[in-house]
Amino acid sequence: MSMTRKAVLTISANPFITRLVSKYGMKLGASRFVAGENMGDTLLKVKELNNEGLLVTLDLLGESVHTREEALVATDGAIRSFDAIQQQGVNSNVSVKLTQLGLDIDPYFCLDNMDRIVAKAKETGNFVRIDMEDSPRIDATMDIFSTLLEKYGRDHIGLVIQSYLYRSDKDVEQLGTHNVNLRIVKGAYKEPKEVAYPEKKDVDEAYRRLVASHLRNGCYTAIATHDIAIIQWAKTFVKENNISTDLFEFQMLYGIATSLQLDLAREGYKVRVYTPYGKDWYPYFSRRIAERPANALFILKSLFRK
Repeated sequence: MSMTRKAVLTISANPFITRLVSKYGMKLGASRFVAGENMGDTLLKVKELNNEGLLVTLDLLGESVHTREEALVATDGAIRSFDAIQQQGVNSNVSVKLTQLGLDIDPYFCLDNMDRIVAKAKETGNFVRIDMEDSPRIDATMDIFSTLLEKYGRDHIGLVIQSYLYRSDKDVEQLGTHNVNLRIVKGAYKEPKEVAYPEKKDVDEAYRRLVASHLRNGCYTAIATHDIAIIQWAKTFVKENNISTDLFEFQMLYGIATSLQLDLAREGYKVRVYTPYGKDWYPYFSRRIAERPANALFILKSLFRK
């Protein structure tokens, strides 16, 4: 982690900064990265994205929970989002993290919560994707996913795979035998060199390898990256291998590389925007600032104008 990023995360943890940004942040700049604090405001943003030709996946923000009550609140929130999507007629699916649904409390409790969410996805003709978290939680995540995949089938549930992990080649190969819908990401957690590639070039090479393998197997692949070089590689790869645009999509974060998202959509590619929302937006927002500290200047200027 760079010194600049460490400094930003340290400052963001300051109680005064937390109170200040939590009070004014959505008006002064956090809305660049977070679609809204409530479902009504968020769906207005989803409609705007849809009107621009972009697809969406909604992510109800919230860090790892510590009680069953918190996990049930998060579960109910995900379930309600499917009803809201259906009622408003927008084009969006849903992404969830298992730690928010009680994975660290009790995996069986988490499975029950996730089962309710997938059941709602099936009921509404929609789709939910389980985000992958840090390496100690991968096996439990894979177990829950496999159980639900067998029960509900691949049309309503998908998974994320991180290219910086050594194990991902075997995971993609195994998941490919079940024609699983996968989102491929590079990975953002701090992992030891015993389990993850420490060098970016190796992570990038693994990323291309995983995408190519899954597409060659005829499996739907979400290419989740803002890396221009990898996007250009993917465009060349699918063209040279006669891979239909119905078999893949590009995915990017809400508020990041917006012009690139629109350009790809205009070129005829499917582009899905990972769109966070909810009242617990501050930790997510802090990480976006840490990734690109220049964003902090925009917030500070807004505060002083206030």
